[in-house]
Amino acid sequence: MTDQQPAHMLGCAGNEDLRTPHIDLLARRGTRYVNAVSGFPLCCPFRGSLLSSRYPHQAVPGHQKQLPPELPTVADAFREHGYRTAWFGKWHVDGYQEGDEPERRAARHVIPKERRGRFDDWLGYENNNRVWDTWVHGHVHGEEVALHHKPGYEVDLFSDLLLDHLAWQREHHPDQPWFAAMSVQPPHDPYHAPAEDTAPYAPASISLRPNVPPIPEIERRARAGLSGAYGQVASMDRNVGRILRSLEEAGELDQTIVCYFSDHGDLHGSHGLWEKHLPYTESIGIPFIACDFRRVDWYPVDRHEARVPINHVDILPTSLGLAGLPVPDWCQGRDCSGPTLNPRGYDASSVSGSAYLQNLSGAHPAPAWRGIATEEGIVYVCSPDGPWHCYDHRNDPYELHNLAEDKRQLPLLRTLHAELLEWIERSGDDFSIRRAP
Repeated sequence: MTDQQPAHMLGCAGNEDLRTPHIDLLARRGTRYVNAVSGFPLCCPFRGSLLSSRYPHQAVPGHQKQLPPELPTVADAFREHGYRTAWFGKWHVDGYQEGDEPERRAARHVIPKERRGRFDDWLGYENNNRVWDTWVHGHVHGEEVALHHKPGYEVDLFSDLLLDHLAWQREHHPDQPWFAAMSVQPPHDPYHAPAEDTAPYAPASISLRPNVPPIPEIERRARAGLSGAYGQVASMDRNVGRILRSLEEAGELDQTIVCYFSDHGDLHGSHGLWEKHLPYTESIGIPFIACDFRRVDWYPVDRHEARVPINHVDILPTSLGLAGLPVPDWCQGRDCSGPTLNPRGYDASSVSGSAYLQNLSGAHPAPAWRGIATEEGIVYVCSPDGPWHCYDHRNDPYELHNLAEDKRQLPLLRTLHAELLEWIERSGDDFSIRRAP
């Protein structure tokens, strides 16, 4: 899992500026979920829902809020079926209040073992925006690991830790199935990466999305940020290649399922805006790729794309489904593994419909809002005052025409509004909307 990577920031998503051959390989050999969304485009709420398969208002409702330690997690679900579970990297669900911290003390905050999701092995940090200054702690292979500094670039070092762990697993538990997650900060700002990864992406060479306003300062800032972010994604791609090669050399690749995704996107100047929080596609649209190497050869074939709008709560049950395991009744999400396991014969009705989107309390500059993303590519969002935002990505991929302001679209808006109200009630949310379309 990356942090703050929009769906369009991959070669396989049509980005002609960015080279991501190893991640593109996952998409060619597996399934790219083209409507994947971040149901709450902010680090902590997404991660709480990822780990627990519960919506943010029942897990982590906002920034720097704690995941209730008694909630079952993905580690519990896999451990129940004999898997050894491991987490490496950014956690960001312990509720640590960072405040105004020039020294980034959150990076050195030690999370008690009982709040590490019950992973068998856990080595990471709460939060840290300094990718060359990484502090880790946790427990691995039965030993507590004290807080210590790790030199090097974050993505490289966590890839090293993951590969070392898998080598240990091979030696000590060769017959035990395993589940391992790697969570890294890039391509979150500040946009720093190794020179070898950033070299091909000079700001002047970057193409901007058509919805970036043609204002010189916005264009300059957008190109500068994208240049660094592309280098960060390139470093991630390089390490994905390392991990795949290691699995292949160990004879394990054809027994492994690999998922690649991000927690939310980044606006990078689209609509003159930055970072996340808002329901524009650059913010809520995320990459999600699932590749089941048990079912495919290593060499490229035609890629498969699925339109199901997989959401944060769906990733846990989908992971279980990919492994052929039952989904516990405490999961609020759905198993979307069908398009990956059986691209030509899965039950489409089991994954049809929409995904529920939330911004609970007006996080940061955005107002509180609720919305839905449909498999047809429509995103409909309401503020407490009523319809606010509606775009049809099939016909308007850069969101230049807001259908919520188009009276000719009233029948569509009313249908979408009714579906949103059903989601609010079904999920146990308490959001109220004062005006219907």
